[in-house]
Amino acid sequence: MLEQEGYPFKSKEHARYVWKYQKDGLNYKSVRAYLKLEPTLSGKEIFRACPKKLKYQFTDENTLKISDACCLRMKEEPIEKWSKENDRPYGITGIMRSEGGRRNKSNCLAFKSNGSLHLFQPLVPVTKEWEDWFIKTYNIEISDIYKEPYCLPRTGCKGCPFAMNLQKELDMLEKFFPAERKQCEIIWKPVYDEYRRIGYRLKPLNAGGQMKITEFIKKE
Repeated sequence: MLEQEGYPFKSKEHARYVWKYQKDGLNYKSVRAYLKLEPTLSGKEIFRACPKKLKYQFTDENTLKISDACCLRMKEEPIEKWSKENDRPYGITGIMRSEGGRRNKSNCLAFKSNGSLHLFQPLVPVTKEWEDWFIKTYNIEISDIYKEPYCLPRTGCKGCPFAMNLQKELDMLEKFFPAERKQCEIIWKPVYDEYRRIGYRLKPLNAGGQMKITEFIKKE
């Protein structure tokens, strides 16, 4: 799926604009607005402008296929498939606006273009403070990954390039789950290589670390 449709890079918003550019150049007004080539579209908010360091991805210099389709294919579509197979009218997700990014614009009820209900997102208005209060007050059991010694504030696909604190996550995996850490280098290799090439989000791999990964691939 990643090879065919594109890899995640920086954020869902950024990846979406690069995907549009790779599909139809600068013909999209939203892409031109993201690059500050023209004013933001009326009624369409650009979350933030493209960082200077990543503007090369809107030129022929970039050869990596990029998109935001992975979450759609690997999470949203399976939820919809399960709903249909189990005679449920919609999926329920735990999205919160306070998580930031695209989720800032989320609503409790998400509808399809035909007007039918697609997703019920009851936690959209919930704050982190309220969530912590609820867990403590009602003694809700949570995954060990959120506790000591891991202390992850949130989870998603392991080693996802969208993670702002990707290096910190990989360091944690290296310490507690080394096999998972090596798998991340295989799954996301094209993106990790590019991150390191341009000095973005990831530190360079040392020779020893690279050798371990190579040996792991051979073993697998």
